[in-house]
Amino acid sequence: MTTTAINDWRELARREGDGLVVSLFWSRATDRVKIAVVDQMFDEELYVDVPGACALDAYYHPFAYAAGRGLGFSCAIRESSTPSRPERSATS
Repeated sequence: MTTTAINDWRELARREGDGLVVSLFWSRATDRVKIAVVDQMFDEELYVDVPGACALDAYYHPFAYAAGRGLGFSCAIRESSTPSRPERSATS
């Protein structure tokens, strides 16, 4: 018997900032949800399956969600090799 894999993932939401792209995906065929985080600066990706009830929490806080499940994103764990941005003073 042959089983055909169905790849019907749809991107429901996407946000970008500081070289990170966070996407929320849903599969109609399997009724599964996952988040994807792509770090364009370090060329790394993280994919996490998420229960539907936790989808928005995982989308808005992907690193905390992944860490809470014992998953790591190496650039989030190590110190950045790029200089940090200077903080703005209250008078700026």
